[in-house]
Amino acid sequence: MAVPLTPAGTRVGPVRAGVRVEAITIVWMVVEAAVAIGAGVLARSVLLTAFGLDSVIELVSGSVLLWRLLVEAAGRSVERVERAERAAAWVTGIGLALLCVYVVALAALAVVTRTRPEPSSVGIGLAIVAVVGMPLLARAKRRIAALIGSAALRGDAACSITCAYMAGALLAGLLLNALFGWWWADSLAALALVYWLAQEAREALAAARAGHGGCGCGCSDDHGGS
Repeated sequence: MAVPLTPAGTRVGPVRAGVRVEAITIVWMVVEAAVAIGAGVLARSVLLTAFGLDSVIELVSGSVLLWRLLVEAAGRSVERVERAERAAAWVTGIGLALLCVYVVALAALAVVTRTRPEPSSVGIGLAIVAVVGMPLLARAKRRIAALIGSAALRGDAACSITCAYMAGALLAGLLLNALFGWWWADSLAALALVYWLAQEAREALAAARAGHGGCGCGCSDDHGGS
């Protein structure tokens, strides 16, 4: 038998707000990935390219979370969404682990071959926007997650904060290269990103192995709606 998720009407507004904030996140990740990868390839920047690839992975997980919120907003069962979140956790975790290997290998190659990335004003602008914008999105996600009891949304807020830290490392590496010509700063900062990438990978794989997607909505698998 279907069991109400919460007292009538108390989740509708927050869930819809969650849909809006996730939609904003997805649009930003599309822009961020396209700009970072494009600028990274043109500038031969390991750091900028890695930042863009991480945005692609976050886009995948954010899309699944948006779907989960839309299903609840429509009043239907979240059982299939919880399964999708588990699958997304595996995809995200494996993707991030592979990205760590890619960044380390590419950064090492750049140092050995003394590849000098070109200064990227586009990358610097992108990093500044991310440093400012991601904490604002994270704050909104934490507030909504507390209202609807969503562990998945809390986790996504943590991803947004991680993105801000990564953008800070990106900005530092790009500025050091642009201002002082420290070509090795690009690879060094790229390796610093691995710290956050590895944490995200470990948490995603732990959630997948535990057999839950972190929905945290307070309902069991047999709960549903009309």
